[in-house]
Amino acid sequence: MEEETLDEILNGGLRIFQNKKGYRFSIDSILLAHFASLKQRTRFMDIGCGSGVILLILAKRFPGTKCVGLEIQESFAALARKNCHLNNLEKRAEIVHGSAHNIKNIFQERSFDSVIFNPPYRKLHSGRINPLEEKAIARHEIKGSLKDFLAAAKYLLKPSGTVFTIYPAKRLVELVYLFRINGIEPKRMKLVFSDFSSDAEFTLVEGRKGSREELKLEPPILIYDKHRNYTKEMSAIFNELSRFPFDGGG
Repeated sequence: MEEETLDEILNGGLRIFQNKKGYRFSIDSILLAHFASLKQRTRFMDIGCGSGVILLILAKRFPGTKCVGLEIQESFAALARKNCHLNNLEKRAEIVHGSAHNIKNIFQERSFDSVIFNPPYRKLHSGRINPLEEKAIARHEIKGSLKDFLAAAKYLLKPSGTVFTIYPAKRLVELVYLFRINGIEPKRMKLVFSDFSSDAEFTLVEGRKGSREELKLEPPILIYDKHRNYTKEMSAIFNELSRFPFDGGG
């Protein structure tokens, strides 16, 4: 069994088991979990949920929701189940070991209100692929890509259902194109910069199934100040996520 660490995040509001040497969540997961906006009493899915960090944060923010995490790597699915149990979410969360490619054999069509995903960013033949399979699959489009996740979202979402994702800013044109060919219109977008002198690194996007064309471009996020400390905006995001009361049961 791979060695694990137990990490407290959001001022101890959540506890997360992660593989010590495998893939570990990063700041983009926090940004996406903060950017997503869900209605209470809805059902959402996190495609490629990994250890479950985004799913857990959203369950913390929106205690009336029901959630499903879909994960292609069996070891990650087991870890996500463990984290749901650790945070008392068994009654509200289900973790399914499966692939976006096989979505029609696992779930009913139009059975979710929202879909969230932080997909692999790197093209299969771009850059060195990590020798650790867990990291390689999480980072490269080996067993799933934005195209696959959006096709799954199109199938899963009810009419007017929402999609939330984060993706490299340099692939923004591809992202908008794939949203639209799947009948999901980009409605809200926010660029993320490492600091004031860098190019945009990520794009946070909300899309709505079957919606008309109209995009709100929100003020950007700067992660670090000139001293490489978190900006006031980033600190506010961490503080905001830490303030939500946690209701694991129900």
